[in-house]
Amino acid sequence: MYQRILLAYDGTLEGRSALREGAVLAMHCGAKVYLLSVVAETAGIQMAEGAHSGPIALRQELYKTVLDEGTERLRALGLDPVAHLVSGEPARVIGAYAREIGADLVVVGHRRQNALTRWWSGSSGAYLVDHVGCSLLISRNQVSDAAIALPASMARAAVRSSKSASGRLRPPTKIGYGGSGKRG
Repeated sequence: MYQRILLAYDGTLEGRSALREGAVLAMHCGAKVYLLSVVAETAGIQMAEGAHSGPIALRQELYKTVLDEGTERLRALGLDPVAHLVSGEPARVIGAYAREIGADLVVVGHRRQNALTRWWSGSSGAYLVDHVGCSLLISRNQVSDAAIALPASMARAAVRSSKSASGRLRPPTKIGYGGSGKRG
């Protein structure tokens, strides 16, 4: 079904969940995995760089660490990801990299936003759709470490069983990652 899966990864709790869900899909499909971290270049960061040298380099260093962590997690699952770190506007660079590698599927996490935040920053999910020329999976499932440890043929059943009768995900009892999942 999918032969090249691009996992856009930022190290947040939502990004880690997307990493897991993408890993399960890749194992199930026997797909090649590409891991991408994007250092967002915002106007605020560019202004800070103009006033004090170093904020961009510091963010690149942070995202390199995030990318390395994602790569290690995927390798621990038996996958051999191609890791790539880029700077720019996330939707555009994710779309460009997906086209460059010929991705069949892009997997991203989703963070809920209140109406004011969405109005202020725009809907990045809708914007991403405009830049990606393949299928886009916006991960909302909480995939457990146990689901990943199962053989790939059983992983889908583990994801389905984590849903309640209403079809919504039950809150996970243990995420399996240390810390809050938030970056500093």
